[in-house]
Amino acid sequence: MKILVTGAKGFIGKNLIVELKNRNYTEIFEYTKDLGIAQLEKFCEEADFVFHLAGINRPKEQAEFMEGNFGFTATLLDVLKKCQNTCPVMVSSSIQAELDNPYGKSKKAGEDLLFNYSKETGARVLVYRFPNVFGKWCKPNYNSAIATFCNNIARDLPITVNDPSVTMNLVYIDDVIEELICALEGNEHEAGKFCEVPVVHTVQLGEIIAAIESFKKSRDERSIPDMSNPFIKKLYSTYLSYLPEDKFSYDLKMNVDQRGSFTEFIKTSDRGQISVNISKPGITKGNHWHHTKNEKFLVVSGNGVIRFRKIDSEELIEYYVSGDKLEVVDIPVGYTHNIENLGVSDMVTVMWVNEIFDPEKPDTIFLEV
Repeated sequence: MKILVTGAKGFIGKNLIVELKNRNYTEIFEYTKDLGIAQLEKFCEEADFVFHLAGINRPKEQAEFMEGNFGFTATLLDVLKKCQNTCPVMVSSSIQAELDNPYGKSKKAGEDLLFNYSKETGARVLVYRFPNVFGKWCKPNYNSAIATFCNNIARDLPITVNDPSVTMNLVYIDDVIEELICALEGNEHEAGKFCEVPVVHTVQLGEIIAAIESFKKSRDERSIPDMSNPFIKKLYSTYLSYLPEDKFSYDLKMNVDQRGSFTEFIKTSDRGQISVNISKPGITKGNHWHHTKNEKFLVVSGNGVIRFRKIDSEELIEYYVSGDKLEVVDIPVGYTHNIENLGVSDMVTVMWVNEIFDPEKPDTIFLEV
């Protein structure tokens, strides 16, 4: 199948083309306005499907709205008619097509043009009135508030929020691309004469800002967001794509002594925390037990032994562990336990505990194994 994509270098176009190639659609005509009408004609002669994503939303003059959103659509359809090509055509419109403003009027005019084209030629047309689209590769300080907020907060730049109570309807770029590929394959989601992206997130602006600011703080707090929330999961992925390239990494506080080190890696309010423990050769750590707190130990380098003893028993239980054979050892409550490095090099253990450490309620009672 030969696929024509107009606006190929734009936000949606770039994401679409990458995913089409991932799915083995190899004959993709990537059109941008600098290629000219002659090249557009060549593409239209062969295209089996057209994704019309080109448009204007931040012109220097208002007249450019109609020129870019209506005029070029008219040109595209005229070229298809000239080539006698009635392949399906998808057009990227906007929810602002319902509004009485220059941008909305130009989008509405483009929609009407496409529907009339369908009546005239019998071609299948698909019109999507997208709300705000967010995700990776969207240009900040242009037409996406999400892109601007993510970019500026990641760089300690100011942001402007006039009314945090404003409600935004948002669609994520991967959901948009999935829907467009459904349309390509004849499985689009229709809502009357329009098509739509099934997953729309309705969120207040203030909540979005608070979430993005919490993402920035999460490095210092060693926390991660609630990934069970679909919107937060997508917003966090978007935020990370705007990190400055020299700021991908961040330091952790290593608690170091003669025995080795202990470093907190990730904390969550509902899934506990993960830490990395390094023990020097011959060192034993632990010798304590818990009422409710429970842990999982995973030795990833070196070798040692984890010992247990039920607090009211003399019976010793031992589990020999090694980075050569990864296995998780659960640390049940009511058992005093320790871990000893039996090797000649540092032993590295990844430790998970079911709750964030609370110094007021440590639930850690010293008792030799």
